Amino acid sequence: MKLNPEKEAIETVAKLMLISARTAPKAKGDDEIVTGIVSQEEKEAIAQEMELIGQKETHKFFKRDAQNVRDAEAVILIGLNFTKPAGVNCGACGYDCNTILKQKTFKVEYSGPICTIRAIDLGIAIGSLVSVAKELGVDNRVMYSIGATAKKLGLMDAQIILGIPLSIKGKNIFFDRKPV
Repeated sequence: MKLNPEKEAIETVAKLMLISARTAPKAKGDDEIVTGIVSQEEKEAIAQEMELIGQKETHKFFKRDAQNVRDAEAVILIGLNFTKPAGVNCGACGYDCNTILKQKTFKVEYSGPICTIRAIDLGIAIGSLVSVAKELGVDNRVMYSIGATAKKLGLMDAQIILGIPLSIKGKNIFFDRKPV
């Protein structure tokens, strides 16, 4: 008898989640969403870097989140590779669609400016992605800390990246965590 055979399905679940993100509605049908499943080696590299970043007073939660990365069966990355504004001139980014790409790029943990409509596309894709995990009973949590670390490590070509660790355990490891 195999122990914990449900954990063998995690890669399939992750792939199904990525399909949902890919097929989520996007403004004007333009898809600037990038996705990936982190390898075990990348997962450990992310956790180690998160521990280093977590030494900063403002980023203590990165260290806590690093343990969630290690304890997760898989980690998904999803990001926005912004190359073209939506063309609606909404102004939410602080510019118009004709000038946003001409602005100086600011790089902190994320890069900008970016089109707000494209960022909304990312949010919709994330909602679609995590809904698959929920329907399949896989615990998950959308984490800024994982994405910012993946960006720092150059794991994905995107201005904004978020990480979603996946867990199949008797208790959800992403809640009831120690406050930082």
